[in-house]
Amino acid sequence: MLMPKKVKFRKVQRGTMKGLAKGGREILYGTYALQAVEPAWVSAAQIEAIRVTVNRRLKKVGKLFLRIFPDKPITKKPAETRMGKGKGAPEFWVSVVKRERIIIEIEGLPEEEAKKVLKLASYKLPLKTRFVKRQQAI
Repeated sequence: MLMPKKVKFRKVQRGTMKGLAKGGREILYGTYALQAVEPAWVSAAQIEAIRVTVNRRLKKVGKLFLRIFPDKPITKKPAETRMGKGKGAPEFWVSVVKRERIIIEIEGLPEEEAKKVLKLASYKLPLKTRFVKRQQAI
């Protein structure tokens, strides 16, 4: 499971997901990509599910590039705990994905195959996505 080795603060505030992604909006490494259409938290387990699904389909032909990393701890209080008594312990890690953020990129496949593979990956995500391809510079 993905998680940071070390963080400055154990617990963080929830924050906001409005607006467009500040960076990571262009395809840098691959030929085809999956881009977020709406904002969401993507957990480490969901990222791992995408990685496994795509790698199974790519075999040794294509290459996968993950462009998000879960660096935000989400806390939960134990069940049947009264209010107060502070914030809960960190339970899992998420990546904050805003609109237009590139989530994964792939290369080494024809376009039709790439569309199928990325569609399978999109089923594992809690947000709407779109298929994008790299624009060739003229």
